[in-house]
Amino acid sequence: MGIASVGCSISDFLDKSGGYAVVDGGLATELERHGADLNDPLWSAKCLISSPQLITKVHLDYLDAGASILISASYQATLQGFEAKGISRGQGEALLRRSVEVACEARDIYNRRYRECARDGVANGGDLATRPILVAASVGSYGAYLADGSEYSGNYGESVTLETLKDFHRRRVQVLAESGADLIAFETIPNKLEATAYAELLEEEDINIPAWFSFASNDVVNVVGGDSILDCASVADSCDYVAAVGINCTPPRYIHGLIVSIGKVTSKPIVIYPNSGEAYDGLRKEWVKSTGIEDEDFVSYVGKWHDAGASLIGGCCRTTPNTIRAISATLSTKSSRSL
Repeated sequence: MGIASVGCSISDFLDKSGGYAVVDGGLATELERHGADLNDPLWSAKCLISSPQLITKVHLDYLDAGASILISASYQATLQGFEAKGISRGQGEALLRRSVEVACEARDIYNRRYRECARDGVANGGDLATRPILVAASVGSYGAYLADGSEYSGNYGESVTLETLKDFHRRRVQVLAESGADLIAFETIPNKLEATAYAELLEEEDINIPAWFSFASNDVVNVVGGDSILDCASVADSCDYVAAVGINCTPPRYIHGLIVSIGKVTSKPIVIYPNSGEAYDGLRKEWVKSTGIEDEDFVSYVGKWHDAGASLIGGCCRTTPNTIRAISATLSTKSSRSL
């Protein structure tokens, strides 16, 4: 594909999508709503083994709600994590590929459904039927593998170096890059060190699909590990293999300020998909209702986020298909008014 094509592909996708795209919403909480027990170090990746049909169901729910980017169920799927569960390296690689296959299959089912509607003369879905849809292969941080909540603190300890992180992620990134995904989503990045590891890996492996880097933050100045969001976004901006930069799993009230900061150091598209505003307790492994907000309140921010410079917008933990449906409607209405 080449670096030039990697760099422009998300921009091309946005051009074909009317200048914006809707990212899907929370996966794990939706899987739980459908009956999955995710009390496991593999978290949502457990369903790749036990119930992939539930993942398909959630992907389809988000497509029906208006999402045009599906994120695979590989956030907590690591070769090291699979091996700790007695799963061989080869089987683990197959499960990584399967996470992308499930998302691609959901996209195929969705597209086929609407082709059949069009053939039968049934008006159902309008523009949703013909919009381009991308599949993003999720890569969670090293802290996600630890399953101790450290992706929300960035505190990995002094023994975890740049080379440690590159060695940990390398084979997983290689497999996902060849899995059929349209892009790689490096998610919930907690510190500059891990962002640098990802950037160097992309360059060393000459990964031929685009990537986005999305950081996690608890304020408008720094990522959760304490590094400046300006410094972290600059790492992403300087890497030719990174096609978009942004924020995920962060309370909505901080997003506008973070978009403004990111826009100061990069002209690449900005992706944002906040959580519901609740806080995750890594020790108790549960979400704590604190500043959580309803779907309607979450969506009230969307127009401001788009005006501030975000062009890829969705939801993270504890958001639902209803959230994504409202985001899609808001952006569609806003786009129509600007014509």
